Amino acid sequence: MTEHSIVIIGGGPAGMAAAVAAYDCGVKDVLILDREKEMGGILRQCIHSGFGLHKLGQELTGPEYASHYKKMVEERGITVMCETTVTSLTSDKIITAQNSSGIHKIKAEAVILAMGCRERSRGALNIAGSRPAGVYSAGTAQRLINCEGYKVGKTAVILGSGDIGLIMARRLSLEGVRVEAVCEIMPYSGGLTRNIVQCLDDFNIPLYLNTTVAEIHGKERLSGVTIAKVDENRRIIDETRQYIPCDTLLLSVGLIPENELTRQAGIKIDPVTSGAEVNENRETSVEGIFACGNVLQVHDLVDYVSDEAEIAGRAAASFVNGNLSKESFIPCKAGKGVRYVLPQSISSEKADTDLYFRVVAPQGKTEIKVYADDNLIKSEKRIRAVPGEMEKVTLKADAISKAGSITVAVEEI
Repeated sequence: MTEHSIVIIGGGPAGMAAAVAAYDCGVKDVLILDREKEMGGILRQCIHSGFGLHKLGQELTGPEYASHYKKMVEERGITVMCETTVTSLTSDKIITAQNSSGIHKIKAEAVILAMGCRERSRGALNIAGSRPAGVYSAGTAQRLINCEGYKVGKTAVILGSGDIGLIMARRLSLEGVRVEAVCEIMPYSGGLTRNIVQCLDDFNIPLYLNTTVAEIHGKERLSGVTIAKVDENRRIIDETRQYIPCDTLLLSVGLIPENELTRQAGIKIDPVTSGAEVNENRETSVEGIFACGNVLQVHDLVDYVSDEAEIAGRAAASFVNGNLSKESFIPCKAGKGVRYVLPQSISSEKADTDLYFRVVAPQGKTEIKVYADDNLIKSEKRIRAVPGEMEKVTLKADAISKAGSITVAVEEI
């Protein structure tokens, strides 16, 4: 068994940023474990621009953003084990991993979870019909086109209007694939507004809300899909069925945080985010295990992923050095119109604390209200708020010093 001060599981943008932050805080014995051939995670296949505007002050592609942090990791001499899969994690921070050289047992003083997400597959949707070739998750199609150089089809329908689905609508169009429709079962899009404009509006691709794929047709290869409107309970309205001939169906129907290792370690999971419950240091319910990035909550901007990872990295370094404060934490709750709040608890001893949250449904001009117990301590107005865009509010320590709980709510004005 080998021993390391900090072990980071995952070498994507979260893992790399956490490693750099921990190293810069004085902990030099940092190990990154990544199952891919090289670091970068999902960014390696995201060749479109739009990354780094907030964090780095410049517009980069995904590989460029990943390369920036990969260079920082290499400059510091941080140890990286690629093509290494972690198979187990215990509550006392013993990691089992395997690669071509065998099985490795690693004892860590602190662990940072940065495993990212996987896509929800067709099997989770219960779509009627046959099982022909030509049905892909949007991320798989993105990898095939951008990394492997394959053209996935000639005519496509996309189910789901998350950011990956919107970006792939544009990418397919640029590759000469005709995108017949983007269908979204909800009454609003789940992607960023800028992606709706740049990927759909600019390419005249229709977006059908309150619409889903009711049936898949084809034997060897997909020949078409039947789409249909849904009612308020998301049940298909039969009289609205419409057949669209196509040879490709992309599914952009949600991301699932890769928290199998988190559950193995006995860490408490938030049922809304499907990630670990954490305090403001991104420390989980198991002391010395931290979480950040998409394994904690699904982000829409990689810049926020890097910010969150740096919090976890610095906190893990403080834990190893024995400097991490163990003060009591105040629970944070989702109030009216808010789906969840992260972190789930904060301390009253720090100067500023950022709370991240998402609204339940799209709203126009909105007022964000933060309550300490029943007392309003902060109010901010926003032009609009939509579920596809993460919101942030900053609290001052003196406003919450004697609070028993914090509640974030939104009201349309």
